[in-house]
Amino acid sequence: MRCFTTTALGVFVTALALTGCAGHAEPANTSTSGSAHQEGGTVAPALLSSIALSKRLLDESDLGEGYVRMPDQPKRHDDVTVTGCPALAQLGDEAATGGGLTFPRQAKASFTYAGGNSSLDLSEELYSDSEAKLSDGMSRVFEAMTSCPTYQLLVGGSPITVTTQTATAPRLGDERWSQLLTFTTGGRSTVVKQTAVRTGTVVVTVAGSPALVDAHLARAVDKAG
Repeated sequence: MRCFTTTALGVFVTALALTGCAGHAEPANTSTSGSAHQEGGTVAPALLSSIALSKRLLDESDLGEGYVRMPDQPKRHDDVTVTGCPALAQLGDEAATGGGLTFPRQAKASFTYAGGNSSLDLSEELYSDSEAKLSDGMSRVFEAMTSCPTYQLLVGGSPITVTTQTATAPRLGDERWSQLLTFTTGGRSTVVKQTAVRTGTVVVTVAGSPALVDAHLARAVDKAG
């Protein structure tokens, strides 16, 4: 079975994919959409349910001919150890297995290119929560992940070297974060760009090769907003 090697913010699933096929997106939960309510005389923005978010994901028609959506797979729980980056290690085991974000309202999709070129694979994740919680959560994870220029992962006993670099995100939405990560193991390297954009109570993240992320980010943000 072909290994999908990119997932937004769950970069350690990328690391797992470099050493074997790893599961990626967990099935979206079915929490209901929160309605706008009165707080201190103002109307709080409504939150979107996981079902509503799933309808705003990119689909094959957005990506173009040759793309196929990959089915969700059970999440693997390989032993992952972070060394050489205290800030990232402090996020704990959940982060080290791709679970650093715990927003309950979420939807995810992964796409593979039918032509067999894994560098054209793409993933997207949508989250909905209060603006403050989204801002804090995204900032915390991105800051931890880029706090160390180089660190190492031990995934099931296999060493993977990770180098990180903050990238410039296009001026979309209310807040944005972006980074480049290079995973190297066994003389083979994979470069992944991850960009996240918050618009109100929704965050969209897109991950894949840098060119692909740049090409599809605006459409993803427009569709999710």
